[in-house]
Amino acid sequence: MNKRLKTLLIKTKRQVFSEMIGNNPSLFHGEGYDFSELREYQVGDDIRKIDWTITAKLQKPYVKLFHEERELHIVAACMMGGSLFFGTHRIKQEVVAEVAAILGYSAIKNSDLFTGAIVSQSGEMVERATKRIFGVNRFVESIDGMKVLGQSTDYVKGPRRLFKRIKRRSVLFLIGDFLSAVDLGLLSKRHEVIAVIVRDRFEEHPKPLGQVHLVDPETGATLQTHFGEKSVDRYRAQILASDKALYHHLHKHRIRFVKIYTDEDPFGKLVRLFGGRM
Repeated sequence: MNKRLKTLLIKTKRQVFSEMIGNNPSLFHGEGYDFSELREYQVGDDIRKIDWTITAKLQKPYVKLFHEERELHIVAACMMGGSLFFGTHRIKQEVVAEVAAILGYSAIKNSDLFTGAIVSQSGEMVERATKRIFGVNRFVESIDGMKVLGQSTDYVKGPRRLFKRIKRRSVLFLIGDFLSAVDLGLLSKRHEVIAVIVRDRFEEHPKPLGQVHLVDPETGATLQTHFGEKSVDRYRAQILASDKALYHHLHKHRIRFVKIYTDEDPFGKLVRLFGGRM
């Protein structure tokens, strides 16, 4: 683990465990005390809640559930592609890693299950659900160190593959730059989906650069062109049209979202998304 990532994790951990006050009502619910039912033990359940009498009789571990106890499954699904290898303040990939760390530590702090998922051109990698800080650190390190150049991201097929892989109803954070067509309709039918849009301000408000040599970070294709005022206007119009379609889609499926720029503090933006509490 490099020094930069260690510093990021230390900072993020301090923010989550020292600065968070209370529990967000949409994410982190408190435990109740009235017995409700028994169910078979699942990986990550608190072993202190195992009913040993029933376990002995049925030869399978069972845990007690209580009214008002709503342990959630928090999923941070990172859409990894070459377009994340860009940034004027810092690259978007680093922000994605920091967001994943914040969500992971927040889940651990509130005794919820956390699962990290990487969605890329080569498929998806879904980590085993965890309640341990070590598991969060390992996932964030894999995000930060991933070689994204040459990888493309599909916001239509990727979420559909996630739908098949993640069976348990979850609070699913989809983290990426959302620069291509999106379809989260199917995913939102099973999960509470929250979109975390990571952008660099230059992507939305570029300046004329004159003669430039451009390289597509996903395909490696190159282009020699003049990027002047007219090119900027056309580009901005395309970005605005794309984002308008994105926001319409998110509203249609009742998906909350937040946009985080590379020069902003992800922790502060996430806290504001959830009404000041997480």
